Parts: sequence; structure tokens; C-alpha cells
Amino acid sequence: MDYASLASEYKETFNAEPQRVFFSPGRINLIGEYTDFNGGHVFPAAISLGTYGAFSKRDDRTVRMFSANLPKAGTIEFSLDDLSYNDADNWTKYFKGMLFELAKQGKTIDQGFDLYVHGNLPDGSGLSSSASVEMLMAQILLDAYGQDISRVDLVKAGQLVENDYLGLNTGIMDQFAVFMGKKDQAILLDTNTLKYQYAPVKMDGYVVVIMNTKKRRELTDSKYNERRAQCEEALRRLQTKLDIQTLGDLNGDQFDENSYLINDDILIKRARHAVVENQRTLRAFDALQNNDLTTFGNLVNASHVSLHYDFAVTGTELDTLVETAWQQPGVLGARMTGAGFGGCAIAIVKESNVDAFEKAVGDTYNEKIGHPAEFYIAHLADGSHELTK
Repeated sequence: MDYASLASEYKETFNAEPQRVFFSPGRINLIGEYTDFNGGHVFPAAISLGTYGAFSKRDDRTVRMFSANLPKAGTIEFSLDDLSYNDADNWTKYFKGMLFELAKQGKTIDQGFDLYVHGNLPDGSGLSSSASVEMLMAQILLDAYGQDISRVDLVKAGQLVENDYLGLNTGIMDQFAVFMGKKDQAILLDTNTLKYQYAPVKMDGYVVVIMNTKKRRELTDSKYNERRAQCEEALRRLQTKLDIQTLGDLNGDQFDENSYLINDDILIKRARHAVVENQRTLRAFDALQNNDLTTFGNLVNASHVSLHYDFAVTGTELDTLVETAWQQPGVLGARMTGAGFGGCAIAIVKESNVDAFEKAVGDTYNEKIGHPAEFYIAHLADGSHELTK
């Protein structure tokens, strides 16, 4: 998708040329799952699939939006004078939520706009379409309205949309990766302090393949909030004796020595994943920095095993993709990515093996699950930005 095609689609909808065109990516997480709300590290990257937006300011305070992905919803309108949550806002609630959260901080705009949105992220895939559209709105506010606010503060506003406006207990990783991403690089982010550093992703003949279960994952319907509550309860029990703020403050040995404080098999499993996954993520970052792809792949595999046995968020579809991927030639590692319960997995595959890999994994998945999977090469991309003609 390019500037010209977006502009043409916008003109068909709003009968005018757009003033500007923007792109906001989706994201994958190489490793570090369910650590973001536990004060640990994550290692995500923005990808070349995402959300495009063709935009023009209006002379009044009306906002009009149309999505090529949801044409039956038609053009949805609201006023800048009423940014409160409304179920009728449908998919535009993510954009409206950004305007609402920033207005609470005194960052208001006085002109409405028309926005045509067209995304190419697989529907319900767990590649962070919600953060993609939130950060699309953030980029529009920066570039089209000249809002005086840092990119990190806009990332925080995106998380507030999820947590406060929509009532989802999500962490900050998705918005951070989408907005702060850099081409061919991943971000090691300490979710406790928001300190971060970029790492070039040099795969030396290997590529990251996204494997989509095509099982839609609705975050609001998942057990995400339950897992978060379990981690919080485990932390509370550890804090009866330990001076820690998050599970990410512990290493594996410290956790093992003190897990008796938790005194519950399920809570111990949930917390152990959070603690050890954080350590795995740091080791994976070092391995990638040292071009040790074998160790990196082994850690990716271990992450999935932990997500399956200790955190119980994988499911038949994801396990089928990952376990079949492990058996294929030229595969260094594979794991689910995102919140689980459907969505996507990733595999690190030798580039010359990709076609055979996709056929073998796809055939096994189709036979066992009863519908086809989808495969994409994950090209690591820049974060949200404006497109030029």
C-alpha cells in the first residue's frame, strides 16, 4: 500500500484529496511475554504490516472516520466536544480514547478531521492492531496538530486508553514498540523504568516468519486479566518477606529460594514464568548482540515451553504451529507471540528453507486444526510516521 492508493481511497470516501498520509506499524515480540506488567524486560520490534491513515483537517469540531476494513460500519462521526466513551463508536474508540486521554492532560485540538483508515494486519492476530491505531492518532497529533508532547508520553497515553478508557489491564509494550520502533532493530525495554536500548537484528541468512493461527484472539474475552491477577497475588505473598516492587526484581535462584511464600501451585507457576522469562529475555538480547543465533533460538523455544506449562496461555492452535515448526529443517527456534489463546507465533527459519517450512507446517496445521494457517515474513520497520508522496 502506498501514498497514491491511500489518497485515491480517501477521495472516493470524502470527495477530496487528503492533506497528509500516515502509517503506524504492528509489532511482534521476539521474546519476553507476560513480563511487561510484571516489571520485567520485553524485546519487541515494529513490523512492516500495520495501519495506514489518510487525513485532512476540517473547519469545524466534527471528526469523521471510515475504515476500509470495516466498510459495513460506514462513516462514524463524533464531536471534539464530547469525547466520553460510547459503544456506538465501534472501532473509532481507540482514536477517540487518545483524544480523551490527552485532553485530560490539557492537550486539546480545536479542529476536527476526516480520517480514512486501511490496515493490513491480520484480523484478531495479536500483532497489536489496537496499539497501531492508537499510535496512528498520536502521530497525527504530533505532525498535523503540532502537539508539544514527547513520544514516550504519547506511548503512556496509549496505555491509558487501554487501561482507563477501555478497561483492559494491558502493559505498555505494544504502544512502545509501535511508536518507538526502528527499521531492522528490536527494542530491549525495561517496563519498570522505561529505559530502553535498540539492538540490530542480524539474522545472517535467517528470517523471522510470522505464523497466524487464524483463530481470532479477543483480549477482552481472554484470560489475560486472570493471569495478571494471579501474578499480582503471587507478588503480594512474596512481599510479606521480600523488599521487592515487581516480580522482575527477582532472578531465578531468588525466586526458587522464596517460592514457599506463595504456597500455591498455580500461583508459583505463573510467577515463575514471569521471573524466568525476564532472565531469558536479557540472555536473548546478549545472544543477539553476540550473533549467537543458536542460543537465541534455544531461548525462544524455552519461552514457549514456559508459556505452555507454567503460564498456560498457548492452546492447541499455537502449540501445533510451534511444535511442528520445531521439527522442520533450518529452524532455530519458535514460540507464540502476543497474549496467546490464538493469534500468532513466530519462527526463526533459514531463508532458503522458508517455502518448504511453510508447506510442511501449513499442511500439518490444516490437517490437525481443520483450517489453514497464514505465513508472513516479519520485516522489522520504523515506528509510526508520516508518508510522503
